Amino acid sequence: MYETAVKIVKKLRNAGYEAYFAGGCVRNKILGKEAKDYDIATNAIPDVVQKMFPHTVAVGKAFGVVVVLENNRQFEVATFRADGKYSDNRRPDCVTFSDYKSDILRRDFTINGIFYDPIENKLIDIVGGGKDIKNRIICTIGNPIERFTEDKLRMMRAVRFSAQLGFVIESETENAIRKLANTITTISFERIRDELRLILLSDNRAEGLDMLYRLGLLKEILPEIVAMDGVPQPPEFHPEGDVFTHTKLCLKNLDNPTFELAMAALLHDVGKPPTFVVADRIRFNAHEVVGERIAKKICHRLKLSNDDTEKICWMVVKHMTFKDITNMRESTLKRLLASKHYDNLEMLFVADKLAADKDMSNYEYLKEMKAKFSVEDIRPEPLIGGKELIEMGFEPGPIFSVILDKVEDAQLEGKVKTCEEAIGFIREHFSDRI
Repeated sequence: MYETAVKIVKKLRNAGYEAYFAGGCVRNKILGKEAKDYDIATNAIPDVVQKMFPHTVAVGKAFGVVVVLENNRQFEVATFRADGKYSDNRRPDCVTFSDYKSDILRRDFTINGIFYDPIENKLIDIVGGGKDIKNRIICTIGNPIERFTEDKLRMMRAVRFSAQLGFVIESETENAIRKLANTITTISFERIRDELRLILLSDNRAEGLDMLYRLGLLKEILPEIVAMDGVPQPPEFHPEGDVFTHTKLCLKNLDNPTFELAMAALLHDVGKPPTFVVADRIRFNAHEVVGERIAKKICHRLKLSNDDTEKICWMVVKHMTFKDITNMRESTLKRLLASKHYDNLEMLFVADKLAADKDMSNYEYLKEMKAKFSVEDIRPEPLIGGKELIEMGFEPGPIFSVILDKVEDAQLEGKVKTCEEAIGFIREHFSDRI
């Protein structure tokens, strides 16, 4: 991919234009990381770029951006530009094609404002981005209030880069975010969600969440999470402290999670603040049920897909299942193990316990039971279906699912093993329903 990107730069240069690598690929080069994609900045206007390269897509031609397709890869080639006002808090009202200095100065952070000349092997850094990368600092280019006012999403991006790179946000930049945090929801929740996703998928997801909280962004986006702060928990089960502290530790304990698992960890105790009571001890009665309802509202707010919402909410409502696993009927345990999102639920359970009292005895029991069961034990072929029920004289209707569930329970518990035994079981328990 690098060699192809260099060829594009060379072709532009040989035609008499300036061309450099720009943005994240340069930052990654300085950090010694492999770039996932290469963006190229040039003084060639979009029409020229399209004429020079046979396969292009004008994705943002009005803003000077053309995607060049080479060797089954996509490369963004953007014309140097200066931006006008940002009336919609996202894109400039107008752009003016300009020189490389103006193009650098319009960008968000110094760490993203460095160009690299792959032909001469030299950096072009007029904003001190190289120094900030060395010192591991996130700092806006120019006035931070102006940069964040142009596009409010940049506040989320600052936190995201901090979480992904392990950098510290510079004090003036941080203060500007605090000042403008209450404007973050003037942009779409789809854009906010995409940045939140990257924060939760970073290695420093817990620190990223804490940063969103400290800077005032979290209370605008997810006030339900802020409500966890200061809510005490029974120390015998939660020596780590309040619900927010526990949630951050739970996130920290996840190992390379999917977004759905990270969201479930974030939301698994979201039902605790509204269910907090002090009786014989602190209790959160049915907090997983209340939490499921709250989680669904949050997923809708973030415009998550129905599939993602279902996965997340299922894990939230099921996360307390393991508490009584040693008393669980074998059929119930097998049904749980057969659930399509079970693997993620187990990872949530482990992260949850490690963030609390670290009592893993139920997990050890679970591992023993899993070792005992075969795949056939957990997901056996059905012994009987609707056809057989009709032949037995049952009228099709809701009773079918009741009967088939009971037969499956008996099968999972080893009480029935053949179709004939299943029919006998049904005659014994449901003959009055024919």
